[in-house]
Amino acid sequence: MSRISPTRPPRRRTALFAACALLAAGTGTATALSPAASAAAPGCTTAHRAGQPLPAAAESGRAFCPTATAAAKADNPYAGAKVYVNPEWSAKAAAEPGGSKVANQPTGVWLDRIAAINGVNGGMGLRDHLDEALKQKGDGELVVQLVIYNLPGRDCSALASNGELGPTEIDKYKTQYIDPIASILADSKYAGLRIVTTVEIDSLPNLVTNVSGRPTQTPQCDVMKANGNYIKGVGYALNKLGSVPNVYNYLDAGHHGWIGWDDNLGPSAELFKQAATAEGSTLDKVHGFIANTANYSALKEDHFSINDSVNGVSVRQSKWVDWNRYVDEQSFAQGFRDKLVSVGFDPGIGMLIDTSRNGWGGTARPTAPGAKTSVDAYVDGGRYDRRIHPGNWCNQAGAGLGERPQAAPAAGIDAYVWMKPPGESDGASKEIPNDEGKGFDRMCDPTYTGNARNGYHMSGALPDAPLAGKWFSAQFQELLKNAYPAL
Repeated sequence: MSRISPTRPPRRRTALFAACALLAAGTGTATALSPAASAAAPGCTTAHRAGQPLPAAAESGRAFCPTATAAAKADNPYAGAKVYVNPEWSAKAAAEPGGSKVANQPTGVWLDRIAAINGVNGGMGLRDHLDEALKQKGDGELVVQLVIYNLPGRDCSALASNGELGPTEIDKYKTQYIDPIASILADSKYAGLRIVTTVEIDSLPNLVTNVSGRPTQTPQCDVMKANGNYIKGVGYALNKLGSVPNVYNYLDAGHHGWIGWDDNLGPSAELFKQAATAEGSTLDKVHGFIANTANYSALKEDHFSINDSVNGVSVRQSKWVDWNRYVDEQSFAQGFRDKLVSVGFDPGIGMLIDTSRNGWGGTARPTAPGAKTSVDAYVDGGRYDRRIHPGNWCNQAGAGLGERPQAAPAAGIDAYVWMKPPGESDGASKEIPNDEGKGFDRMCDPTYTGNARNGYHMSGALPDAPLAGKWFSAQFQELLKNAYPAL
């Protein structure tokens, strides 16, 4: 079992209690509490988030009653907590040569289809994972990391990660996917767990960057923008899951190589706000955001910064940076956090960064800045991220395990996490028939010469990859070899 300890003081978030002020119609009395809730809060009063008005019931002197499992939410759920180790992933990692060095690391549990809720082909379902988490918890705190990933028309700009639900199946998403998950999470049996939900990666940023008017446009993203089902689905998920007192919602924030440009950053923040206030959700249902999920962007580029220049030419003008405002994930996560607060999200929101596959160690890791003969030589010679293009996302050759999971590693960052389980494929390198809705994306084909989304460069993908989510031993071995920090 893995424990991650805090390395910075907590953020200034007023404790938020999951509470309700449900009054019986016409009686002026509060709805009865269960014995646990009454014992926890005799008199039916509780705290609320700073800067917000008291509920009407409290202002009028009537009872303001917390739910049965009401307790102060942790400012940072990872602080002082162990994090759940998925025994299924751990067994696969341990079976690999050298894998025992990381088999005890915590990783995300991906609920990528309806069947995953109860378990696929005899595998563990959601309740199985939560029951195992209770065993791992012991007397302390424990975080369970879940990836909510099944939107209608999922991942409209790619094929490898398409899902089972068609673009119009929003009702099925709500009733057969989100509702059952929320029901399980709300079971009082699991009230002592800190449940982190990362909500719908590869969705909302597509509605900014891959729609009509952009050279990266795809017809499917236009469909999802027009029908509104990404917005509705995310809002519904945030509302239902965030209504469970011990759930911490972290919304997907893409990565710096996706939305780090001026014309993407602000519109993305506004779109995230729109989704977070859709379908009955409120901004308070968002505890934070996660960057770089299942991606490869370097955590910190030490050999150059966005403020550098070579012979009077800004780093932003290099081919690699290409006018982006950021050169790595940590600076992006911190900068985007400020932007999100500026559009109305709580000043106490925290960021997660997925460091599962962005180590870029091994013999190819630069040890000094590049030559100052040109801005491109300076950037390319010094950058850790060895991808051919920052738009490459599938099973990248040369990648390595990144920083091990840890809490509060930097200002505004709740944790480094391994949300993507290392060794699980991003997508098949050739067409593989399947019943999961996963298509063949040429970005996973090592012979592919690219498209507008990667500047028409080679894909950089490893060969012979299985379907997305399936175990890819060759990739796992490469991740071990190129880990940074080294194992």
